[in-house]
Amino acid sequence: MVIPCLNEALTIGGCVGEAMDALAASGIAGEVLVADNGSTDGSQDIATQAGARVVPIAAKGYGNALRGGIVAARGRFVLMGDADGSYNFAHLPRFVERLRAGADLVMGNRFLGGIEPGAMPWKNRHIGNPILSFVGRLFFQTPIGDFHCGLRAFSAEAYRRMDLRTTGMELASEMVIKSVLLGLRVEEVPTVLRKDGRDRPPHLRPWRDGWRHLRFMLLFSPRWLFWYPGLLLMTAGTILGALLVQGPLPLGRVTLDVHTLLFAAIGVLIGFQAASFAVLSKFFTIRAGLRLPQASFERWFRHATLELGVIVGSTLVAAGLALSIWAVFLWSGRGFGQLQPAETLRWVIPGALCLVLGCQMILSSFFLGVLRLDTRAGQT
Repeated sequence: MVIPCLNEALTIGGCVGEAMDALAASGIAGEVLVADNGSTDGSQDIATQAGARVVPIAAKGYGNALRGGIVAARGRFVLMGDADGSYNFAHLPRFVERLRAGADLVMGNRFLGGIEPGAMPWKNRHIGNPILSFVGRLFFQTPIGDFHCGLRAFSAEAYRRMDLRTTGMELASEMVIKSVLLGLRVEEVPTVLRKDGRDRPPHLRPWRDGWRHLRFMLLFSPRWLFWYPGLLLMTAGTILGALLVQGPLPLGRVTLDVHTLLFAAIGVLIGFQAASFAVLSKFFTIRAGLRLPQASFERWFRHATLELGVIVGSTLVAAGLALSIWAVFLWSGRGFGQLQPAETLRWVIPGALCLVLGCQMILSSFFLGVLRLDTRAGQT
């Protein structure tokens, strides 16, 4: 059992005792390890007197404390929980039971087990946790209902595969996300959240730490950060642009014209950039071992070759040059005199779009070709 601790003198003794009693009552061989993150209130001595092994962790941060404690742990399974007395450590045997049955990560679910009055602020209970957990389920297609429960357990082997890197509160999200991406078996058990025993505000900062969790989930989900917004921009820009190329588009009292056509072209360019980032990001994470390969992606990706990208990109560049030359030809028909923007820009904007889009496609294809180079050691 690993308990991260920073100035928890009021509660650390009770937490250690409750965890040791739970292990002994269920016949589980193990120890309670307190990962102390620089306490100045005597928490270390209290934990030692209660029977825990205290390991000092110099690097500050919740994630650093946990990672340092987990590395120092000696068991086949690792359980973790906060030192503020809010979690019922008597529930530890139900976590071990699921691990012994083959689970790699077992999460506690406070919404299933019950949240005692005053145990969780209203904004966390009804806004922060439900929204972040919903986003996690949506982005990563996992049924986990409580992404941020601090009481959880995992096998030492699963932890090595996760290769956790974050140093703060977002470690809770990283653990779940990487477990899902790596195809590990993740399960949930109900647990109760109690009112903590502190006489001071918690270390958690809801808005800041909530944003850090959301940001981390976005960075690990290129589909929602890049792919879907990119496809939406490209589709909307293409449809709107196709309508405006034919002439002004009246919409009630408003008429859209070449100025809107310019923004539609910009939307297509930004959308393509975002979509290409999604492909490159997913390929990199698979290659780096951060997620398992997907058969559908691999089948599609085999066709996305450097040569195909260069051909399509070059075709777009050629089309852009042709449209630009045609615009110059129209201008020459007026003796290179006063331009008629409403007429000329209907050719210039699509031409410029094709030129830039073609160049982007060629450059992205070459970058993808670089990522595909086999640079693994030991191969000749």
